[in-house]
Amino acid sequence: MTAIATTGTDVRLTGISKTYGSFTAVHPLDLSVPAGSFFALLGASGCGKTTTLRMIAGLEDPTSGTVELAGRDVTALPPYKRPVNTVFQSYALFPHLDIYENVAFGLRRRGVKSVKKQVDDMLELVQLGDLARRKPQQLSGGQQQRVAVARALINHPQVLLLDEPLGALDLKLRRQMQLELKRIQTEVGITFIHVTHDQEEAMTMADTVAVMNAGRVEQLGAPAELYETPRTTFVANFLGTSNLIAADVLDTSGDDILLRACDTKLALPATRCTATARTGEKLLVGIRPEKITLTHADDAASVPDGRNRITGRITQAGFIGVSTQYLVDSPVAPGLSVYAQNIERDARLAPGAEVVLHWNPGHGFGLDAAQSIEAGTDAGEAGT
Repeated sequence: MTAIATTGTDVRLTGISKTYGSFTAVHPLDLSVPAGSFFALLGASGCGKTTTLRMIAGLEDPTSGTVELAGRDVTALPPYKRPVNTVFQSYALFPHLDIYENVAFGLRRRGVKSVKKQVDDMLELVQLGDLARRKPQQLSGGQQQRVAVARALINHPQVLLLDEPLGALDLKLRRQMQLELKRIQTEVGITFIHVTHDQEEAMTMADTVAVMNAGRVEQLGAPAELYETPRTTFVANFLGTSNLIAADVLDTSGDDILLRACDTKLALPATRCTATARTGEKLLVGIRPEKITLTHADDAASVPDGRNRITGRITQAGFIGVSTQYLVDSPVAPGLSVYAQNIERDARLAPGAEVVLHWNPGHGFGLDAAQSIEAGTDAGEAGT
């Protein structure tokens, strides 16, 4: 199937909000989705992501604001008059129809007489051509999901909306389907807007991710940008795990911000800090667990100069195949997480061992210390 050439913006939300009585599900927000992109709305249950998707689809009327598709205001249009289709977690395939007829349904409903080429092309796109005459119950969950996508794409919608479409699949199949959906979107070239609570899913497939929290967009950007330079504790802990260390700012005059946590001095490039750093005030220094190297205290002299380093004691160690996850109590912060690849494991790194944690200062990030670390941690746990 030939990709559709797209430019500009496909979806624009302006001041859109949704309230139910005294409860605000979505606070007024502005959002632009580039044409031809794979866009993800990511957040925990109740954050407003599905409500936002349903307002784009026309399944919910916004309390305020407008929905535009390719520059056309569709806020007042019913769902069937909008150039969008939606794939839900429950695929809602017709059990009495075979796969071919499920995919052909939309064309036949529009009165298209000759459907064979379009249906064959669509089944080829989702790699189900040899299963065209099977019934839905004869397919696996992943195959049924691809049929649902094919049926939604057959009428060439301008935007495909996906509401937790992989939620019913097991972990291995879900990961396979993440790659399949990205392949399909790339080949077709239309805009996909995907709602999910799964951080890995969003980062694997999406070009742009909007992280939502309590009806607001906390941060918007490319997956790598959100992961490497989160702007809030919520984002830092929702996308993976972050160690957040409260530190006092000692000096901001150079390229690096110099800090002190307890009696330990740390450095952070000023370009890696999203908060305003002022001498004498506090800052949160963030570092991802996989960015930290763990060295036994007996080998502390081998730690290269120029790295941030803190001491601690291992309290837990969990082997999970590709890596070992350690929890380390340190004077600067309790329960620091470290992920170490299982390449050459040091048998001395076990619960009770005294260790040095060290990392490249450029791998850290700085956040406003006024934010709640606990709130961010809870949010991260809710989203996993």
